[in-house]
Amino acid sequence: MLYDQVVLRYGDLMVKGRNRNKFEKRMLDQVKQALLAYGNITFFKSFGRLYVKLNGHPHEPIVDRLKDLFGIVSLSPVICTEPDLEKIREVALALMQSVPVKPATFKVSAKRAWKSFPHTSQEMNHLVGGHVLRAIADLKVNVNHPDVELRVDIQEEATYVFYEVIPGAGGFPFASNGKAMLLLSGGIDSPVAGWLALRKGLEIEAVHFHSYPFTSEQAKDKVIELAKRLSYFSGEPIKLHLVPFTEIQTTLVQAKSDNLIITLMRRAMMRITEQLAERNKAFGIVTGESLGQVASQTLPSMNVIGRSAQLPQLKPLIMMDKHEIIRMAERIGTFETSILPYEDCCTLFLPKSPSTNPNLRIVEKIESLIPNYKELLAAAVEGTEELLLSPIVETTVHTAGEDSWF
Repeated sequence: MLYDQVVLRYGDLMVKGRNRNKFEKRMLDQVKQALLAYGNITFFKSFGRLYVKLNGHPHEPIVDRLKDLFGIVSLSPVICTEPDLEKIREVALALMQSVPVKPATFKVSAKRAWKSFPHTSQEMNHLVGGHVLRAIADLKVNVNHPDVELRVDIQEEATYVFYEVIPGAGGFPFASNGKAMLLLSGGIDSPVAGWLALRKGLEIEAVHFHSYPFTSEQAKDKVIELAKRLSYFSGEPIKLHLVPFTEIQTTLVQAKSDNLIITLMRRAMMRITEQLAERNKAFGIVTGESLGQVASQTLPSMNVIGRSAQLPQLKPLIMMDKHEIIRMAERIGTFETSILPYEDCCTLFLPKSPSTNPNLRIVEKIESLIPNYKELLAAAVEGTEELLLSPIVETTVHTAGEDSWF
């Protein structure tokens, strides 16, 4: 069966009050971006819905792409016909006959949005259902648990006939709720946190800290792949900031406070990320922390680490268990990349007994005794390399400093 259109539903949440036009425009923009490869596809929208006219393109690859876009609650491939009873019956029968697995039961759910149509919704259920029953042998009606629910949506401009309602990713359209920086370590958690941030309508820029020669080029490639995967869901390229962290990390190790090294490193990362956020007009920092998972993610540790930055810190995984995070990573396609055995700088110089209850005054005292600490942070910011990444290509948009090993 060749469908005419795909109908996208983005729900009342997206279109209430003053935000209605903003969300609808963002939704249309991201759908157009995702379907750039299909040159002659056209679009139109109505309240809470966006219609994608296929103009001869097969619907399957388009549905596969759109169901991963944020802001879409559900989508359906539909056949369009005139709001005329006989034509609606004809299309409904053809669609039922095209169902891949022959159903034993069905029901018709008609909705008459155009009130001038001569038959009510209940009347249409019987008029269309009876026509299908007479034409298809052994088919029965089951109004509670049908194998197929044949839907007839009668609008003034056209009638849309369909039976599939495919769940979408939900959430908010990309960049409809501002921009934040994502701390992307290369592990399992942070890409999932990035996906959840995108789902809430945030535009994200990823920040990754590397410590050459202690970390390898494979570790950098791993993070690039994760950022590219996230850009698939955003529908637009994502900027990745690669921060040189070697000098800061070795300086912190020389402070001879082994049990606090993770706390000190995380505070330095937060300060650098905040400076990058200010440069790139971002208003929050997203992290992949899950309460109690490791020493730096106890509540006392997060309190001390979090006080190093002023921007809001968003922690979408904070109450999730590890197995929940892993399942989500598998679902979004980041798990296999995340478990590749390439170390990042967070796994270097790990103490045997990291502090789970650091003292803020002691941590601040250690930082105050580090020679040229602020200058080291500033140098890391200035030495940051930026890549613009998409699922297809990546382009270096800016390189600062002398870290040519990439």
